[in-house]
Amino acid sequence: MTEQSRAHPFRDSSEDRQASHHIPDTPQTRSPTYALAFDDPEFLGREELRPVRLQLELLKPDLVMNEAGIKSTVVMFGGARIPAPADKDTARTETLRDLSKYYDQAREFARLLTIEGLKTPELEKVVVTGGGPGVMEAGSRGAADAGGVSIGLNIVLPHEQAPNEYVTPELCFNFHYFAIRKMHFLMRAEAVAVFPGGFGTLDELFESLTLIQTGRMKQIPILLFGREFWEKIIDWHALEDAGTISPDDLKLFRFVDTAEEAIEAMETWEEKGQKRRVIPGR
Repeated sequence: MTEQSRAHPFRDSSEDRQASHHIPDTPQTRSPTYALAFDDPEFLGREELRPVRLQLELLKPDLVMNEAGIKSTVVMFGGARIPAPADKDTARTETLRDLSKYYDQAREFARLLTIEGLKTPELEKVVVTGGGPGVMEAGSRGAADAGGVSIGLNIVLPHEQAPNEYVTPELCFNFHYFAIRKMHFLMRAEAVAVFPGGFGTLDELFESLTLIQTGRMKQIPILLFGREFWEKIIDWHALEDAGTISPDDLKLFRFVDTAEEAIEAMETWEEKGQKRRVIPGR
């Protein structure tokens, strides 16, 4: 923050934070109670401070993306274990080796989106992924191929991990709370592309569908890459036959197999931007 951008005449908090690190070393100043509250990790990590941490995780990425001029995004969900075709021989199953083709499709889809987004004065159709390997890496890589930016929403996991090397560093975020991370995926989304994946991908897909089905979110294109994969693992029509979803719910998504098909589906989506009417009991 500069003197010109500051909206008040008071001393800036960052100045006091720096000053507090250069004080006489005494029993009083070494006491944990003396640390500034906003500069005290032990305090911020307390159980009672969870509401504050939730707020911070919502605010920080939102403020950064606003300042970067991110107008709209296209979300790419998909498996971290899907290898690039060049690495498919290292995959542990034959199915993963076959699914490696979707790495290239994800990369090409992101490239085409980014080219389209760069034609606008604002940052639109910015690719956002979970920031990790597999399909996420392919999405970030495709945006980089086109000379654009991409957003990575990582999350701290018990096993060591790092963002993929293609995410734009200034738009690479890390989360503690899954719920806040999923909010950021959808807050600026104008479409969601879902590639083959595991539990995490299924969770993200069904949350997106549920928000649209219940009218809690505007209707946007939901694109499922790989009809054969999705129809094998989910019997969509069994849900319809059981009456647990309505026939119209099957129109909330479309199957595509290539990047070009996905772009066309986005352009021809009938209900895009409309709020879905919720029918009681469905």
